[in-house]
Amino acid sequence: MKTAICYYSRHHGNTKKVLEAMAEGNEIDLIDVTARSAVHLEEYDMIGFASGIYGFEFHKSVVNFVRQYLPRKKKVFFVYTYGLNKGTGAGAAVRIAQEKEAVILGKYGCRGYDTFGPFKMMGGIAKGHPNEKELQKAREFYQHILHKAEKRS
Repeated sequence: MKTAICYYSRHHGNTKKVLEAMAEGNEIDLIDVTARSAVHLEEYDMIGFASGIYGFEFHKSVVNFVRQYLPRKKKVFFVYTYGLNKGTGAGAAVRIAQEKEAVILGKYGCRGYDTFGPFKMMGGIAKGHPNEKELQKAREFYQHILHKAEKRS
């Protein structure tokens, strides 16, 4: 099943680490939402959207990307990393996907090393995350939704 994961991952690259773990041995194209001006997601069977949590929600660039590029009625999933609190997580992106009648297969979130704002003065929080256990859970999550998507085909 051909999959694209459209993501934003900065600071420590936590989200990208999770996505690279998911991509190991799978047919997944990782698409940085800041690196492309136009994307054609129609050719994909399943589409993921991923971001670190910024101010308690997905980065605005990912939410805008979902709004602009997600085709109607696609199979979708969401992935996020967070330092202290996941906030609303993928909430805004999920609502847009629902408006586009997407089939939502699931969400995966885990902690990620965070030195943003006041955390920098403390040396950061969630050091060592995502760890191997969380990366393994991400791989398992992808396999689970892949099987779920194949059953719906």
